[in-house]
Amino acid sequence: MLNFNRRWRFTPPLDGKWHNQAIPESAILEFLELIQKTTTQGDSQDILEHFKGYFCRALGTTHVWSSSPSWAETDLSNFMNKAAENAPLFLEAFYDACENLQKHNSNYHVPDVFLMNKVCVNHQIGYEIQLPNLVLRENQSELVEVPQQPSTLAEQARPLFQNSLQRAEDLLTEGRGREAVQETLWLLESVSTTFIGLEIGTNKIKAKYFSDIVKDLRRFSKGATLKNVIDWIATLHGYLSSPTGGGVRHGLDLNKGILISENEAKLFCNLVRSYLSFLLVEHESLVQEKEQDKEVGF
Repeated sequence: MLNFNRRWRFTPPLDGKWHNQAIPESAILEFLELIQKTTTQGDSQDILEHFKGYFCRALGTTHVWSSSPSWAETDLSNFMNKAAENAPLFLEAFYDACENLQKHNSNYHVPDVFLMNKVCVNHQIGYEIQLPNLVLRENQSELVEVPQQPSTLAEQARPLFQNSLQRAEDLLTEGRGREAVQETLWLLESVSTTFIGLEIGTNKIKAKYFSDIVKDLRRFSKGATLKNVIDWIATLHGYLSSPTGGGVRHGLDLNKGILISENEAKLFCNLVRSYLSFLLVEHESLVQEKEQDKEVGF
């Protein structure tokens, strides 16, 4: 069973940004399709009845064996639609059914938590399974906002930038924290290249790689804030790159390394996103400053 607020068993949370009260019909059909694919691995009616039993339990009704496989599927669909009126109980029923089917049939492949969460994301269902808990998305902190159309990025780079941001958000939502951090860190390294060739005062950034670019930025920058931010960026980048730190760039030290948790992944993503926002604004400011110098003849 999943852990969640006991009140949800009787009254699920109200809808907000997400579908919190009920499972939408489109999602019910996708969950049913997953069950149908699972039935190809054994006796179809046995597996359908297995799932039907869990949805009956969610409704507090008696599970009665259907007269044929086709009726079992029809009956299962009906019970799933009724159980969908309470989203947490529906998700718990599906999760429990999959877990116990796998437990008693180790050779079966059943939908895993990643796949369940993906269905929820695809259909704007407001829950995420973070074992052993079922978490309400409305209560989760939002990611730091990053400019969607940075004006100083090259035109051809903007779609790449936006796609990478969205990819990182999707990975984080799907519970793939390490990959989300890796994608966000890649984007930070990529954005740093916009500073190549930029003149800061009488100096010009000539470095080509992230670690050297940020060193030049720190050395040439005038303000204390930028210097400190660069130090923080370099420290975080070094930690996440290290096999005994975040382990997202150079592999994980299998003897001493510790996998980052989902909570840590969100923290790291938000930190990198905040640095991205700052660097983009700083880049725009430096470009505008240089343009103004040209206008006055410097």
